[in-house]
Amino acid sequence: MNKTQVLIIEDEPALRTMLEITLQSNNYSVHQAKKGKDGLIMAENHPPDLILLDLGLPDIGGQQVLAELRTWFTNPIIIISVQKEEEEIIRALDNGANDYLSKPFRTGELLARIRAALRSVISEDYQPVLQFSGLSINLEERTVKREEELVKLTTTEYNLLLLLAKNEGKVLTHAFLLRTIWGPGFINQAQYLRVFIAQLRKKIEPNPNDPTYIITESGVGYRFLGMFG
Repeated sequence: MNKTQVLIIEDEPALRTMLEITLQSNNYSVHQAKKGKDGLIMAENHPPDLILLDLGLPDIGGQQVLAELRTWFTNPIIIISVQKEEEEIIRALDNGANDYLSKPFRTGELLARIRAALRSVISEDYQPVLQFSGLSINLEERTVKREEELVKLTTTEYNLLLLLAKNEGKVLTHAFLLRTIWGPGFINQAQYLRVFIAQLRKKIEPNPNDPTYIITESGVGYRFLGMFG
């Protein structure tokens, strides 16, 4: 069985070494690049299954690397960033990154985020029903069931849930969700989105006050966890 290929584009030697040891010990095959240009060449020559990308690279910025990758690379990209770069993280997510990790991070969280990102790779085969832990979405009938019980959703609630579910494990920013569901005129209406998220949680979550499906990423957006992490 072929190992999952992970490319690390990161300029800190100690962090690269830690990531390599962690990933290799969990049966991933690891390749490293310390500069953005080197990472782009390695990705093109040997496309990996997933990329860990630092935003602060010594030659070209991580945002530029991300933009160039997203002209052809469709597999998951997880951003590695310092905690104070919230605006840069949001920009990266809007530009196609699947997720982000703020430095410093725990190895257990890293591995969980990688598994979630790899699960989110959408198959080319059409799936009439999206099946998650205790929740199912029938795309043909446009119906939702929780524990086999039909959940009544409005058209907007259904479209919002479907968008989140189709991107399982991926952080979707406020602006992306508002633009996609309501249109570009709503991208600054974060409160509007929060109201609909609250309504959805009341209908699908076992405990809306402690959600397990729709997770808030503070200041950034929301993440759908169909497998409860």
